[in-house]
Amino acid sequence: MQVFYYLIFPGFLFAAVAGLLTTWFDRKVTARVHYRVGPPWFQSFADFFKLMGKEVILPENAKKTGFLLAPIVALAASVLVATILGLSNWSYDNGFVGDIIVFWYFLAVPSIMIILGAGAAGSPLSAVGSSREMKLLLGYEVPFVIVITMIIFKAGSLSLGGILEYQLAHGPILYSLSGVIAFIVALLCVQAKLGLVPFDAPEAETELGGGAFYDYSGAALAGFKLSKAILFYSLPIFLITLFWGGVRIDGGIGILWALLKYILIVALITVIRNTNPRLRIDQAVKFFWGWMTILSVIAFILSVNGL
Repeated sequence: MQVFYYLIFPGFLFAAVAGLLTTWFDRKVTARVHYRVGPPWFQSFADFFKLMGKEVILPENAKKTGFLLAPIVALAASVLVATILGLSNWSYDNGFVGDIIVFWYFLAVPSIMIILGAGAAGSPLSAVGSSREMKLLLGYEVPFVIVITMIIFKAGSLSLGGILEYQLAHGPILYSLSGVIAFIVALLCVQAKLGLVPFDAPEAETELGGGAFYDYSGAALAGFKLSKAILFYSLPIFLITLFWGGVRIDGGIGILWALLKYILIVALITVIRNTNPRLRIDQAVKFFWGWMTILSVIAFILSVNGL
């Protein structure tokens, strides 16, 4: 049964399909903003399978083990994130004490693998992308951890199930002043975790030709792309879990409400992506260590005071 959870639902297969559909939705909305038609619903699937069929070209100076292992570990961590999150929302009893800490740990692994994989490529552009990804990770993790700590203290639980039970009894955390501030901080941290504008400096195709992914091709690149797609599906669900009462699928209205919440958050991410210019990496780090850290501390103080 555990294998089914990891490989089928809510793990790999379900998360991969949902993630690729989410990336299509993002691309479709982006196209509409640009007054274009946009791709058909299956385009993300076609792109993935096309990459899977292409040759993996190894750079001459690459450290092959680290270079090839990075996308595999990143994909595995993303699937674990989707599985833990899905099981916690399915039944509050499926979690365990401290699972939110485990979740946060696995959530950082894909970014770490991008850093290690790009560093192992042995080329200047990949090295710059790796350096930027590392700085961005150090930037957004500070306010992100403060927000998660605030949620833990407010709910009085170290488990995702406990946080959901607290919101079931007391109402969504988003409906409080501290919750609104913390949600804004978490949303922008999610934007950075996904590597989307204005925090796409590590990839920056117009500057670095792909940056951290410059030397990746074929199935190795597909692994990173699928990992990103799964995170694109998982992170909005994570925000709903922490702030908006989770995803309840115990009836038609529950499913519809969960879908509306999910679409709204994905739409917010897409709007942010399409209405802001790319920040330099130093600007991004200052933004997270400055305003976002200050706001997260304010949210924490307000939550301690019951606001």
